[in-house]
Amino acid sequence: MTLDDANKLIRGCAQRMNELYRKVVFDEWAIVSLEQQRAKILAYLGPRKDDFQKNFAADAQDLRAELLSDKHNPGDFEFSRHGFGTKLEAFVVAGDGLYLICNNTAESMNGIAKDPLWFAAQLPFVEMSDRFRTDPLLHPL
Repeated sequence: MTLDDANKLIRGCAQRMNELYRKVVFDEWAIVSLEQQRAKILAYLGPRKDDFQKNFAADAQDLRAELLSDKHNPGDFEFSRHGFGTKLEAFVVAGDGLYLICNNTAESMNGIAKDPLWFAAQLPFVEMSDRFRTDPLLHPL
């Protein structure tokens, strides 16, 4: 999958999730390369592009151990239940050293998951992660 393909997939997933949840699930979506434990933003959709890059290390603290582990394969995902505000709440392994970061800057995953509509909104997310599993994002040169 190319970066353009991934961006289209992400936008479609975000739209479907928001429709099913009847409000915004994640207002930040970023494709991040983590080579040599340094974050490089390859694509960003959300309200704070400059601050996202600048604060990435601090905001990713709750997911840091999982992001830096080598036990994940493309399509695998993790959630942090207690991230709130700019603290990152989820990631999907998009490819080798490539991660899709998902965040809601106004709500925690714990709060999102309490809404009964969350169950249906998870389906597009799982379908997207399956797509990364079968067709991982290739590292853009």
